[in-house]
Amino acid sequence: MKRNKLKNIAGLTLLEMLIGVVISSIMMGAIYTTYSVVSNSYGQVTERAKISRSGRDIVEMMMRDIRMAGFKYILGTNGLGYPDRSYLQFVGGDVSIAESHDPLIIEKGENALGPVEGSHQRISVNDHPDEGSKCCDRIHIVYDDFNQNDATQPYKRYKITYFAAPVTDGDGQRYAAFKTVRSWSQPLDSETGQWIDDCPECYVGEKIRDHIVDIEFVPLDAEGRVLSPLPQPGTDTNARDNLYKIRAIDLRITFRSKSNFYRFKATNDKPRFVKGLGDRGHNFEDTKLRDSVVVTIHTRNIGSGI
Repeated sequence: MKRNKLKNIAGLTLLEMLIGVVISSIMMGAIYTTYSVVSNSYGQVTERAKISRSGRDIVEMMMRDIRMAGFKYILGTNGLGYPDRSYLQFVGGDVSIAESHDPLIIEKGENALGPVEGSHQRISVNDHPDEGSKCCDRIHIVYDDFNQNDATQPYKRYKITYFAAPVTDGDGQRYAAFKTVRSWSQPLDSETGQWIDDCPECYVGEKIRDHIVDIEFVPLDAEGRVLSPLPQPGTDTNARDNLYKIRAIDLRITFRSKSNFYRFKATNDKPRFVKGLGDRGHNFEDTKLRDSVVVTIHTRNIGSGI
């Protein structure tokens, strides 16, 4: 009787246990794969949103400054004893870009999107921007302001420069965007002045955005046509005249992610591609994400002259 009872006791055989382990493993693998896909997708969306958010910040900063290009402060009749409009010396024409007071000057990258190599390696981000990298376009913006609390020089003039330069640290070699602010120093009792960078609001080479791929500025006239030759000071009369024909600037900034974004590198015969304005572009094969912000900025204060 006891033997019959023992035979009727339910249990699991070794084969059934092994089948259960296999099924559990398959389920765990499926759950992990799903989690990995969702996690990677979330990471990509977060990285893209981060690039887009920081990209908008720098673009808005540039938009504010470009819209101010050529602005002249007119105080008008006043009881303060100041001139009714800016008395500051204007320096333009056949001068260097560093000395010029022209409202908006664009320098095209001589080696756009070139590698961080050669002489670029010896450039410090604290160097004068006129000695900086030419990987990307560089823009100089000049506008006036007024400060009635400064009795020695109430009228102000600022020169804003945006440029890119290489940086190297633990994250490797890359480009970053920098901003410089200079002020024109010319007291009321002086007929001449000079650009300075030691005023309270001035700074030289302040990094405003890391991991830059390219910065591109394209000047447009009132009909939306690209101005050529490039507006700039110097002896070229056509280029000089084009300075005051600028009515808008097409701006493109391309950023890249700090960390890897794609799972696999692109192949040499089918690289990933970043499109620029016109024929400008860039191929890359690494796993970083590139994203561009493109805007058109209308200049408000550039007319027939300063």
